[in-house]
Amino acid sequence: MLMRSCAGGVVFKDESVFLLKNEKNEWVLPKGVIRDNRTDVDVAIERVKKETGLKNVNIISPAGETSYEFYSITRKVPVYNEIVWYIMTTEDEDYNVSTEDGFQDGGFYPIEDALEMVTYSQDKSLVYLSYKRYKEMKKIAI
Repeated sequence: MLMRSCAGGVVFKDESVFLLKNEKNEWVLPKGVIRDNRTDVDVAIERVKKETGLKNVNIISPAGETSYEFYSITRKVPVYNEIVWYIMTTEDEDYNVSTEDGFQDGGFYPIEDALEMVTYSQDKSLVYLSYKRYKEMKKIAI
C-alpha cells in the first residue's frame, strides 16, 4: 500500500466555504501531497492557492486530520492518504478553479449549501466543525 501524507485547507470567506468539484463529480476541499521535506503548512497554503486561484489566504487555526483509502487504477496499488487540515480565511473576491488539476467547478458556497454538497461524510464533519471554530475565532477577534 502506498502511504501518503497530505495537507489542505478549509477556506472561509464571510459565511461561505470554498469547495471544488473534481473529475469524479465529487465536491471536495483543496489539498495536496506533502513532498520534498516541505512542511504541512507550506503545502496546505500552496495547494489552496494553486487549486482555487485565491491569492491571499491566511491560516487561523489547525482543523484536524482525516484519512481514507482508495485503489489507484493508474498505479495499480491501494493508496492511503492522511490529511492535515487548516482553517483558512480570505478576503479575495476573485478565484480561478484549476482545470489543469482536474477540477470542473468550484467556488464559495454558503455553509448550509456546502454541507449538503460535500461528497464525503468526514469532509462534511470537517467543514461543520471548522465553521464552528471559525465563528468562535471571529467573535474573539472583535
